[in-house]
Amino acid sequence: MIKGIGIDIVDLSRIEKIIASKPSFVTRVLTKAEHTIFQALPHKRQVEFLAGRFACKEAFSKAWGTGIGSVGLQDIEVLKEANGAPKITKSPYDGHVFVSISHTDTMAVAQIVLSTD
Repeated sequence: MIKGIGIDIVDLSRIEKIIASKPSFVTRVLTKAEHTIFQALPHKRQVEFLAGRFACKEAFSKAWGTGIGSVGLQDIEVLKEANGAPKITKSPYDGHVFVSISHTDTMAVAQIVLSTD
C-alpha cells in the first residue's frame, strides 16, 4: 500500500551558483558517503549529483508528509544499487522507498514513493 508520494524539481544553475557562493551547502545536504562520491566527480556532474540528491531529499520529506525540518537532509541518504539505480540507504521510514531521479541540461527532478511493500 502506498503511504506517500513526493516529487521535487531543482534548477541546475541555481545549484551551481550555490556551490560557488556557499560551499557549506554541499556538506549540509550530502551525507559523508554521498560527499565522497560528489568529490570524485567532474564539476558538471557534481552539480547534477547535488541537485538530484537535494531533489530526492525534498521529495522524500513531501512523501513523509512533513517537509524538510521534521526530517533533516542528513537523515536521508541516496546511494546506488549495483546496477547504478538510485537507492535510499538511510531514512526514518521503515517500509519500502522507491526513488527515481532524472536530469535535463537545466533541471533535476526526483520522485519518491513510500510503500508498505
